[in-house]
Amino acid sequence: MNRNRIVVLVLVLFLLLLGISTYMSYNRMVDLQEKVERDWSQVQNVYQRRADLIVNLAKVVKSYATHEQETLRQVTEARASATAMTVDASNLTPEALMQFQAAQDGLSQALGRLMVIRENYPTLKADAQYNTLMIQLEGTENRITVERKRFNETAQTYNTAIRRFPTTIIASMFGFEKRPYFEAKTGTDVAPDLDL
Repeated sequence: MNRNRIVVLVLVLFLLLLGISTYMSYNRMVDLQEKVERDWSQVQNVYQRRADLIVNLAKVVKSYATHEQETLRQVTEARASATAMTVDASNLTPEALMQFQAAQDGLSQALGRLMVIRENYPTLKADAQYNTLMIQLEGTENRITVERKRFNETAQTYNTAIRRFPTTIIASMFGFEKRPYFEAKTGTDVAPDLDL
């Protein structure tokens, strides 16, 4: 009879420890998942700030550069495409992140064409509002870099946690899935050849 009690007691303790471990692991994964979603929201916020600044910048350029309507149209279309592309943080797949990044890259290219216009219009270079917007845009680009880095770090912590044993078992039971990272564009690892 004592032997049965010991076996039952050991079994109960084992199940209790298993339950506590599962509870703690699940809650940790939820916390990490929330941090990933928070950091993703911040990435979207700074990209939205950039899109808003570009609208104001395009308006200032338009008042000076009446012959640059095609470039302004391209900037407007690229901004519309970039802001229309939204990715839900709870369903952040590698494909969705690639589409989001492609839309943002299109906006960056259009912005580059808008910057070239500046060289053709000396009065635009001297415009205080234009220069203020350029400073804000530069700061926003830096924020984008910082927020993307922060997102990648948070996603790495989350991804590591759901892949470790025994947490990986609990993660698969409750549907916690790996999150993608922002990656450098292909070819950015090679320095450009400057033919001087």
